[in-house]
Amino acid sequence: MACGSAVQPKPGGWSFSCWPGRWVRRWVTSGPKIKRGINVETNMKQSESPADDVLTISVIMPVYNGIEFIKQSLPPLVAMKDRGEVLEVIVVDDTSSDATPEVARELGAEVMPSGGRLGPGAARNVAAQVAKGDVLWFIDADVIVHEDAARVMLEGFQESNVVGVFGSYDDEPPAQNFLSQYKNLVHHYYHQRARREASTFWSGCGAIRKDAFLAAGGFDVEMFKRPSIEDIELGYRLIGGGGRLLLLTDLQCTHLKEWRFVNLIHTEVFCRAIPWARLMLARGGLDDDLNVGVAERIKAVLAAVFFLLTAVALIGAVSWIYPVLAFGAVLYANREIFTLFLRRKGLVFAVAGLLFHQLYYVYSSAAFAWAVLESKLGVQWA
Repeated sequence: MACGSAVQPKPGGWSFSCWPGRWVRRWVTSGPKIKRGINVETNMKQSESPADDVLTISVIMPVYNGIEFIKQSLPPLVAMKDRGEVLEVIVVDDTSSDATPEVARELGAEVMPSGGRLGPGAARNVAAQVAKGDVLWFIDADVIVHEDAARVMLEGFQESNVVGVFGSYDDEPPAQNFLSQYKNLVHHYYHQRARREASTFWSGCGAIRKDAFLAAGGFDVEMFKRPSIEDIELGYRLIGGGGRLLLLTDLQCTHLKEWRFVNLIHTEVFCRAIPWARLMLARGGLDDDLNVGVAERIKAVLAAVFFLLTAVALIGAVSWIYPVLAFGAVLYANREIFTLFLRRKGLVFAVAGLLFHQLYYVYSSAAFAWAVLESKLGVQWA
């Protein structure tokens, strides 16, 4: 999986496309190819269901060669449909080369083709056009929602002016290797402690009113031609249009993905950190939520100091008391996530997870610094 295209600049500026291994630059004479001037709040109020009506839900799941995933993720959703909790379960097959669509039908889902190898964002857009529900519930193929997820999700829409809600992974990922446990627990940690009034959107298990989604123009697959942060960017547009997004900590799901080192670093740096940094810089400021908040930036500085002092101590330039003290500061600053690691996986994992988390801070900071450098030099390296 590769990172998405760069954030588009203002008219009359340079645009830089993400393409591994080379510099790509072109002059832009027209603005971004996303819809501007939308008013999600007005659009939603015009078509909002009466308070006494129950919103209907269309589940949308994009998939490509995901037989083993959908065998686990579809049954709970189909059961919700059988209980009348959701109106339909739509699987959008992104031109799988295996029997994924046939298996999805056998499991009880409605299956439609995406129309080519378009990627998950475009596949979601295709299904949104034909979905019958008031709410579009986007769920990744490698995600198993909890039994009460539909009820919890609908409760969020009862609040005034809410156009979208999303949840988090739970703290029981089935893949047992270190990186899978670490990554999923970190996601759980950040989403569980974030502000309820969200500043972005997450499409792994998130729902948006159909009218608001269509008014916003859906996922921007021109800006992000490959899977990246198209859900985050959509969230910015929904809020910019006057809507509210909520992070519901009780809306939880189990993530089936098994992470490996190269895939994790590539995804984290090139598909998430750098594109998100570019997007925030293009918007004129950093968010103060989730894993980019002020407290997280302070922890990133501590991580850099810890590694620097450790490196200097290794060559005998300073006493080991300094990296030990730095580690104490790191442990104190990260005590909440360390406690989560300790509670779920024990002391050895907790220490290893804490150390790897400091590496995460370093490569995430490096990715942001790279995005800043790009903006100063007027170039972009994918």
